[in-house]
Amino acid sequence: MEYRQLGSAGLRVPSLSFGTVTFGGTNEFFRRWGETDLNQATRLVDICLAHGVHFFDTANVYSGGAAEEILGAALKGKRHQALISTKATFSMGDGPNDKGASRYHLIRECEASLKRLGTDYIDLFFMHGFDPLTPVEETLLP
Repeated sequence: MEYRQLGSAGLRVPSLSFGTVTFGGTNEFFRRWGETDLNQATRLVDICLAHGVHFFDTANVYSGGAAEEILGAALKGKRHQALISTKATFSMGDGPNDKGASRYHLIRECEASLKRLGTDYIDLFFMHGFDPLTPVEETLLP
């Protein structure tokens, strides 16, 4: 497997990652992408790990969080072998703070993703979309 340096953080990632948008299929939109259940996901994760693809990408909105839950369960006992990236920005509810790139929303969604994934760390956390209402300084600065 070819690896690449990710920015200046010292993290090396495989040139291939495995996306989990098909995991779950818990609503009409995501069913169109796929309905991969836990057994199928575990098989796919094991195949990936056996072939050096240990970078898994997911997002909080994929099947309303079910994709993260399935990925976390599929990686149970194997978390140390994997890199996980997840994303947030898009709506996770009807409330005024249930979407966007505000510090409030991103921290809350990161914490929720940790629980769904069943892990105490996420290797990469991405903004899934642009939020024109939140200043970039709030999103990117510590």
